[in-house]
Formats: sequence, structure tokens, C-alpha cells
Amino acid sequence: VQLQASGGGLVQAGGSLRLSCAASGPPFSNYAVGWFRQAPGKEREFVAGISRSGISTTVADSVGGRFTISRDNQQDAVYLQMNSLKPEDTAVYYCAARQSTLSSSRAYEYDYWGQGTQVTVSS
Repeated sequence: VQLQASGGGLVQAGGSLRLSCAASGPPFSNYAVGWFRQAPGKEREFVAGISRSGISTTVADSVGGRFTISRDNQQDAVYLQMNSLKPEDTAVYYCAARQSTLSSSRAYEYDYWGQGTQVTVSS
């Protein structure tokens, strides 16, 4: 499966963005998906994950209550709705897929990665 992340940009603190991860190739419903982010000088960290069906979701504590992950398997897409953005949310955001029922917070458990989309939150 090939992944294409989009929707990043520059936003003021308190604003919102919606990231999209579009898939091509095998049916996207075969894959659990995770969103990760990496800020300059920092390790890649888990942000949110969603199961193949979309029934099970998980978000990192650092973004809980502000970020929501969802998917539309008919459209072969996964979304990350980001509200109440903070400057510390600034990073390159990546979507990743793994051929499993459930998502994982461990980056090494994902086989396929998108190219990343930059999110910059100004104070």
C-alpha cells in the first residue's frame, strides 16, 4: 500500500487543522493506521492510531481531548482532526499502515509510511 499525507500548514495557536492520509493499492481496510510526528531534534512519537474497521482508536496523552482520528474505508483515507493546536505540536506528521487488526504505538511495527506533512503552530 502507498500512503500520501496532506493537510499540514501554518496555523496560530488555538487553531485547527485536518490531516489526511490517502492510500492506494490493496484495500485500505486491510490495514490499521497510525499517525506519528517528529519535531526537529526529537524522536518520532506516536500521536494516534485506528483499527482496520475504525471501531478502535487510541490517542497519545499529549494530544488527548484535542486530536481525533477517523477513517473512511470507502474513500481509502484516514484523517487526523487537530484542534486547540499548541506550538509544541509543531512537527512533521506521518501516517503509517500495518497489516493488522489493531494499531500500535510502536513505529517499528508499521511496514508502510507516507512522506510526511509539516505542521507549524505559531504562538
